[in-house]
Amino acid sequence: MPMASCRTLGRCTANSRFSCLSRSFATHAAIPTEKECSSITPPYSRLLGNLSDVRHLLGNRPLTLAEKILYSHIADPVKSLANGQLKRGETYLQLSPERVAMQDASAQMALLQFMSAGMSKCAVPTSIHCDHLIQAVDGAEADLKRSITSNQEVFDFLESAARKYGIEFWKPGSGIIHQIVLENYAAPGMLMLGTDSHTPNAGGLGMLAIGVGGADAVDAMTGTPWELKAPHVVGIHLTGQLSGWATPKDLILHVAGKLTVRGGTGRILEYFGPGVFNQSCTGLATVANMGAEVGATTSTFPYTPSMRNYLIATGRAPVARAADEAASTGFLAADDGAEYDEVIEINLSELEPSINGPFTPDLATPLSKFGSFIREQGWKDEISAGLIGSCTNSSYEDMTSVANLAKQAQAAGLNVKVPFLCTPGSEQIRATMERDDVTNTLQGVGAVVLANACGPCIGQWKREDKKEEENGKLHLASRPEVLLILCFSNFDIFQSVRRSSVGLKLNLTFRTSSNFKSRNDGNRLTMNFLASPTIVTAMAFSGKLSFNPMTDAIMTPSGKPFKFSPPVGQDLPSAGFTPGETAFYPMPIPEPQPETEVIVRRDSQRLELLEPFPSHFGEDCGNMRGLELPTLKVLMRVRGKCTTDHISAAGPWLKYKGHLTNISENLLITATNDEGGDVNVAFDHDHTALESETDTIPGVAKRFKARKQPWALVVDDNYGEGSAREHAALQPRFYGCAMIVARSFARIHETNLKKQGILPLWFANKADYPRIGAGDSVETSGLADLLKGFPDAVIKLKVTRRNGEVFEILTKHTMSSDQLKWLRAGSALNHIRSQIASS
Repeated sequence: MPMASCRTLGRCTANSRFSCLSRSFATHAAIPTEKECSSITPPYSRLLGNLSDVRHLLGNRPLTLAEKILYSHIADPVKSLANGQLKRGETYLQLSPERVAMQDASAQMALLQFMSAGMSKCAVPTSIHCDHLIQAVDGAEADLKRSITSNQEVFDFLESAARKYGIEFWKPGSGIIHQIVLENYAAPGMLMLGTDSHTPNAGGLGMLAIGVGGADAVDAMTGTPWELKAPHVVGIHLTGQLSGWATPKDLILHVAGKLTVRGGTGRILEYFGPGVFNQSCTGLATVANMGAEVGATTSTFPYTPSMRNYLIATGRAPVARAADEAASTGFLAADDGAEYDEVIEINLSELEPSINGPFTPDLATPLSKFGSFIREQGWKDEISAGLIGSCTNSSYEDMTSVANLAKQAQAAGLNVKVPFLCTPGSEQIRATMERDDVTNTLQGVGAVVLANACGPCIGQWKREDKKEEENGKLHLASRPEVLLILCFSNFDIFQSVRRSSVGLKLNLTFRTSSNFKSRNDGNRLTMNFLASPTIVTAMAFSGKLSFNPMTDAIMTPSGKPFKFSPPVGQDLPSAGFTPGETAFYPMPIPEPQPETEVIVRRDSQRLELLEPFPSHFGEDCGNMRGLELPTLKVLMRVRGKCTTDHISAAGPWLKYKGHLTNISENLLITATNDEGGDVNVAFDHDHTALESETDTIPGVAKRFKARKQPWALVVDDNYGEGSAREHAALQPRFYGCAMIVARSFARIHETNLKKQGILPLWFANKADYPRIGAGDSVETSGLADLLKGFPDAVIKLKVTRRNGEVFEILTKHTMSSDQLKWLRAGSALNHIRSQIASS
């Protein structure tokens, strides 16, 4: 296998093809004025022609920007909209995305699925970004080298697969997927899929970027139309202008407080109005990124001059010129008279900084009221760490703003009072920060600059300082630790407190078994908050959670009070961006090398080739019920919030993302059983004399699989919220799950379940949730009619309780005709494979 080319820098000694990349000596060369942009410029002429067909079919009604972008990507408008009907929230759209981006943790399973489809190359431009597997410990250079060594097998697999199929491979150290996409691939009017829930970050450039599971990505990579139920569109009308300490981060924190973590489900957030045009492109990306916290499908904005300037500054002037022309036709903004399903009015001039949390991103408190909020809760008025950067707030504007505060504090003789960690979003940002003295300024006041990777934001943080500390319980007299994750964007930071290598927990009231503690080494008393990078920086100098930099002062070593002035940042570097170490970067538009051997060791504990899931139907699988599911046993009833992290934990489990057998050992290990209230405990009412009545949840699931007993789960509201982790669907399917019945589902997870051949059903009456328990038998009726092509068929569940009681429960479903084909085939991939074979 040919080695990747790279230059030897510094005193590198490791043998890895990646390890010769050192961050210490950046190459400060100016970015070319214009890159080759043919593969990243949307095909505006074709999109406009497609949109014209759709307009005609819809009676030429005014369209929102989100509708224009979506509908221009419909694979076959005449076929899809033959009856002229397109209803938001009802019609399924068959779409043709232009690009796919995958991070290293999710790319493993996506590539394993793609490989089994039998394609020789990707149907659309695709990229892999090595960012999730780099753990924060000591600082950038040491962490990067250590992570490359410990994950060498996975990186070899990803790089060899990328070479074989013509995928752009961004090496460890290049940066975080979302920042790199914004800097290199995003373009106004584009439709892109990414295997990460915060893919919408790219919406800051006026496009639709949607987070999906790996199986959805495989649709686009194989040229199969990707299916999405036409979302509702929420219009957010911005007036006024941000000032003082208010930032775009505060805008989305405010929106999260209004909409809650469920308020965006099945909806696109489309911002419009004069306030949009006052924001930087990277500021808009921050807003779009965090739209994932309210469950939104994605977020977008009309094309603005700041987007144009950003495209030019990042070497994409040809894209800007093409976008200018497309915008002149009206394509990149909503039509006059376009109707939104809801309109939210926000005056940016009245917006103040917000702090959201703890434990959930939608508990928003204005900064001016946060001090009293702390006192009311009886919390200790101190913080234990401040983290800035990551994929959402590591732009040049963010970093120069916090450097401005650092210079103010340094001039007053102040250093930070708590650990203060900075994560650059990309090698380009890191190198430009270094060149422009931003890095030295931050390090001069005590900051530690981490590798260009996700790090603490996703739980990849080996934190030692609070590892064994008990900090009391959360009640009026408590003194819990406060971990000020104030500028990290996403729900991942709330999930990561469950999954980091030191096991910081999401919920103080969460009860944990010794099994869970031994896996995560946890501190269940840590609290987490979100805010802007400038607020976290100011608080890091104060050390107090109640500190309000707009009004409060800090005593200097000389005994004088010091008060910050509002921060001043710079949107784009006056000397231009510098790329840094270009050996981290891929060759643009690589040609597939079909002779390349994809590296998967037979004895690997990190990677495992996939076997197709069997269909639930037919005598071959022992199902004698025709096109109804076989009789299912209920494994358990899950209580309350159950995110994808509860279903498939990350942190130390990230190493098994490419090995389905191994990672399935963590199935639901932090979920609460509603029957008894215990965590990671399931009942086995059919156990043998040699088996215990209870076991861990994956332990009982394995017993069911060994008995060839298909099973079902009963779950609560918004099941599967959080990241786009498809392992949360793959793992139950691996153990034999055929159906999950929920009060409600999160969008991405429901789709992931469908992709893997699990039937997701909704209780028609949510009050029926507690009527089904572990060990009950469940049989579907009406599914056969649905599979035979009767779209109005209703699925009922016949429940036989362990005590012999029998009753029926009415359900609802969101299965489209294509999704029913996936179910019948055993998975979407099985269906795609059969289609490719037949053609």
